[in-house]
Amino acid sequence: MDFTFTEEQQAAAEAARAIFSGVEPDAVPSPALVQGAVAQDIDRSLWAGLAAGDLLGLTLAPEHGGSGLDPVALCLVLRESAKVLARVPLLETCAVAMSLQQDGDPGLAAELLPRVGRGELVLTVGANGRTGHGTAELAVTARPGDGENGSDTPVWVLDGVQSGVPWAQCADWIAVPARTSDGRAVLALVSRTAEGVTLAEQVSTSGELLAEVRLDAVRVDDRALIGAPGAWEWLRALLTTGTCALALGLGETVLAMTSEYTGKREQFGFPVATFQSVAVQAADRYIDLRAMEVTLWQAAWRISTGAAGPLPVEGDVAVAKIWASEGVRRVVQTAQHLHGGFGADTDYPLHRFHAWAKQIELSLGPAAAHEEALGDLLAAHPLD
Repeated sequence: MDFTFTEEQQAAAEAARAIFSGVEPDAVPSPALVQGAVAQDIDRSLWAGLAAGDLLGLTLAPEHGGSGLDPVALCLVLRESAKVLARVPLLETCAVAMSLQQDGDPGLAAELLPRVGRGELVLTVGANGRTGHGTAELAVTARPGDGENGSDTPVWVLDGVQSGVPWAQCADWIAVPARTSDGRAVLALVSRTAEGVTLAEQVSTSGELLAEVRLDAVRVDDRALIGAPGAWEWLRALLTTGTCALALGLGETVLAMTSEYTGKREQFGFPVATFQSVAVQAADRYIDLRAMEVTLWQAAWRISTGAAGPLPVEGDVAVAKIWASEGVRRVVQTAQHLHGGFGADTDYPLHRFHAWAKQIELSLGPAAAHEEALGDLLAAHPLD
């Protein structure tokens, strides 16, 4: 295995660093100081900048106006976005667009994807089920319905709830996983303004806007239903791996902030970074980050290439989740400890990174659950 990035992937990361360099994590009110969401919309100026820099079409095929890169490149860009707490649905939009491109109706893809690349459309996905950690496709049912006015055009009728859908109020289309009567997992693209769709405001731990999306006999065209075998599972793996990339970028920034602070903060006439106990804690967190990094790229590489391995790709994703959910928590906890009371000061951005890290940890779920899933995979696929 070669973890050397291609020139195109490195160029994407460099372009992302240039665009995100002007983003201030403190650009919106602190989640510690406001009730409800910190803002009612995404960072539209940043969204326009990402479109102008061709990063929204990074993983789209050239025929849709994109660069044709893979999930590894997307994860490199997501890593940079998390370093500045970028308030844009980059992961959700790109992941859903890739799923539509790969498994969706070609006509619908040709209609929507060029607009996605130009920043004209925002996409999101409900991946949390009813409770936030339920099996998402079991939270919504999809059944065949009659066409409008007796038309023979096939339609599907959706009923159910998806909780914690990021940026749903700002999105144009919501990808909704559902289960058919014959037990198939499908993915439906639903317009936010479709009849029967209602949104109830929810707020993340980081203060960002989420929604409970209720679907009451919502009708979608047959071409808006992605029913290819494994399509939803592939999208779910990509969303999870992208979240691990966010955890890595955030953790790297937090450790850098801690290094800078402890190098300047003095006690007994010496920088606290020179104290053995401080240095050991920082070194442990560095090891966490390197483990998060290598497991992230392993999972992203498997998703990008479809390469075979001793375990299905779900095993690599589970390992990445174990390290990301545990690692990002340890990094921010150590940072808060080594910053002392200064880390909780709302005039200093560390508390925001702590809130975002907790939201990422909650999104990924507990490491113990992933360890159990990994154990099941090992039992089903004994290693020779």
